[in-house]
Amino acid sequence: MENPVAFGHGKFLTHYDDVVFFQFNNSESFYNLDLKTAKKIIDIVVTLCNGKPMSFIIDIRGFRGSFSAEAANFLANSSELLKLRISEAFITNSIATNLLIASYKRIYDPVTPHVICDEVRSAEQYCLQSKNTFYGSD
Repeated sequence: MENPVAFGHGKFLTHYDDVVFFQFNNSESFYNLDLKTAKKIIDIVVTLCNGKPMSFIIDIRGFRGSFSAEAANFLANSSELLKLRISEAFITNSIATNLLIASYKRIYDPVTPHVICDEVRSAEQYCLQSKNTFYGSD
């Protein structure tokens, strides 16, 4: 793991040089991720990817709250992320978060391949498989 960047309630880093790893922690159930924060997240991801398409692992087991429709739409349709995002693996530990992610993907980003996992290992395996499919290797 390299290039760790902390921002707000999150930590971002490249993981095994193939995956961007996001870890969000927030215990405030009223927290709402807004457009300004979404733009900063994209800036961080673009820097970490350094022009190379990667899979994303988003660990939100320690996150409570939601996101604005404006932020969700921006994250899903950002031209910068569309060029860099191969797939997404979400790590969750609650049914409510699973439903939030499923709704987000259905409404805002039905195109990007994704999976919802309950552990890091299965998220890593999914990302490796996605990367291999994207680059056409085994």
